[in-house]
Amino acid sequence: MSYWLGIDLGSTVTVAAVCWGARPAEVVMLGSGSAAVPSAVFVGEQGQVEVGEAALRQAVTDPDRVVRSFIGRIGDQVPMVIGGQAYTAAQLAAMLTRWVVDQVTSRLEGPAEGVVMTHPATWGDYKREVLATSLAAVGLGEVRFCAEPQAAAAGYSASQPVVSGHTTAVYDLGGTTFHATVIRASGAGGFTVLGRPQVLEQLGGADFDDAVFGHVLGSVPGLAELNPEDPATLAAIAALRRGCTEATQALSADTEVTIPVTAPGIQTQVRLHRAEFDDMIRAQLAGTIPVLRRALHTAAVQPHQLDA
Repeated sequence: MSYWLGIDLGSTVTVAAVCWGARPAEVVMLGSGSAAVPSAVFVGEQGQVEVGEAALRQAVTDPDRVVRSFIGRIGDQVPMVIGGQAYTAAQLAAMLTRWVVDQVTSRLEGPAEGVVMTHPATWGDYKREVLATSLAAVGLGEVRFCAEPQAAAAGYSASQPVVSGHTTAVYDLGGTTFHATVIRASGAGGFTVLGRPQVLEQLGGADFDDAVFGHVLGSVPGLAELNPEDPATLAAIAALRRGCTEATQALSADTEVTIPVTAPGIQTQVRLHRAEFDDMIRAQLAGTIPVLRRALHTAAVQPHQLDA
């Protein structure tokens, strides 16, 4: 049975889902035990490409050949140099997308009938064209694009009744950027953006991970005394950062987490309560509210007029 593939290239992680006909979409397990994979690309000396978790493992011993946080630079023609070779952000995004498509094709034993990719609502024709050109260069010339707020609304409408005129505010707190957009259902499953989408740069989940990492550093002073050039230290810090990210995710359901800290000469753990974490990020989250209000203002919509 034919299927459609949807891909969301995030600034920190990438996810995908498939849909067969009228059946609900199903998220694809791209990572080892996880639906999401890190948006990271490794390019080896012989031109071999690894992405996601495999790329991050290479970062411990060969950090100059691993690049992250490039999705936000799509459309920027200033190249990133990896091992002496220049790549644009769009080319790196195309490598990551090609890998996702190949993974899904292999698991489902056949190619998708079509591929849809999401993008920020603030993107114009230029950025879409730049990415489309790079996708075509890796054999993905028929990819369709969908703005993230419309994609979010479509997902919402799959489980909730949405009628024409239904007005929704989309609060999109990503890995590194916050977007606020107001959209209105226009019938036949379509959605129209009202006003101007608003953006708060440099705020997202990565900042919350950093807050937890800083908390651990403050709790274990010995970490600051380690040799930063020692490969064992680099590996330990990389593992600790992953542990901090897992802690922020776990606190969505748990009231307390324990973060293991293992480094040369150090074997301990740090407890973190959800209330402590809330205090760490409260000021940053408060900064998103005026941005959401600006999106409502540009759309000429009052909060009480929102349906969702």
